Amino acid sequence: MADETSTPQTAAPAAEAPASAPTPRTFTPRSGHSGPGGPRGPRPQGGPGGPGGGPGGRKFFRRKKVCKFCTEKIDAISYRDVRLLQGFVAERGKIVPRRLTGVCTRHQRKLSLAIKQSRNIALLAFATRY
Repeated sequence: MADETSTPQTAAPAAEAPASAPTPRTFTPRSGHSGPGGPRGPRPQGGPGGPGGGPGGRKFFRRKKVCKFCTEKIDAISYRDVRLLQGFVAERGKIVPRRLTGVCTRHQRKLSLAIKQSRNIALLAFATRY
């Protein structure tokens, strides 16, 4: 009891993280970048019902696109079928990409080849007049 006034016994150390636990990382911005939106500030989140699905908006559900040629079992795409090909050419004359039309890769290749052949023999225009 003589040591009661002296220094107390060392208690168990406070909860230390185990040696195998990863240390938390801190964000250090690169030069010219000042946050999630870059130097201009945060990005807008979109209004109600918009693509961002903001507060109060509905969730946007996009149906999976299916290949028109596969469902209708069209195997050969003819360069002479201008009506069909015009549906896959944009107003300015560009070939519409498959992510917009939903055509599968195999048919998109055949489609673009048929469009190019049709352009070469002047059934389809290369571009519209400005």
